[in-house]
Amino acid sequence: MARWEPNARERLVRAALDLFAEQGYDATTVNEIADRAGLTKTTFFRHFPDKREVLFAGQGAHSRLLADAITAAPVSATPLEAVGAALDAITATFTDERREFSARLRPVIAGNSELQERAAFKRAGLAGAMADALRRRGVREPTASLAAEFGVRAFYDAFDEWADPANQRTCAELARHALDELRAAAAALDGQP
Repeated sequence: MARWEPNARERLVRAALDLFAEQGYDATTVNEIADRAGLTKTTFFRHFPDKREVLFAGQGAHSRLLADAITAAPVSATPLEAVGAALDAITATFTDERREFSARLRPVIAGNSELQERAAFKRAGLAGAMADALRRRGVREPTASLAAEFGVRAFYDAFDEWADPANQRTCAELARHALDELRAAAAALDGQP
């Protein structure tokens, strides 16, 4: 690939995932990632602070998407309805074209403790973004944090199911179903059917 071609960030992400899957995270260097993408090490560092972050490039955008959707939810929306709107917004970005990439990403993260730690940090960040947006809507604690935790749990449960290439449902459908299951589970805590 010529170094001037567009989409350097995406090329770096795909090259990193390919190399991590082929030879392992620890054995892969930034130079190898840049070379595979047809770019320079300097270009890599313009986009990412280190090789761990290359797989978590979308966290900031995802956090903003979740927060913006909660902010835009109708004033009458309950905290879980606002979280549902946030799930609709984020899962709309998980198209069928991304499913194969996501399926390959899961085992790479699962196979490395450093990446698992970073994934947990991302998860906490997404929950924090939703909780902050709910608090700005006037939702008090602990309701805001609990609703956000429901949202992030529903998202990750849906993502894990959706990333399976055999699954034919959309990520949005799966997230709404997961949120409904969590809502039902919470009602069951008080003995409600």
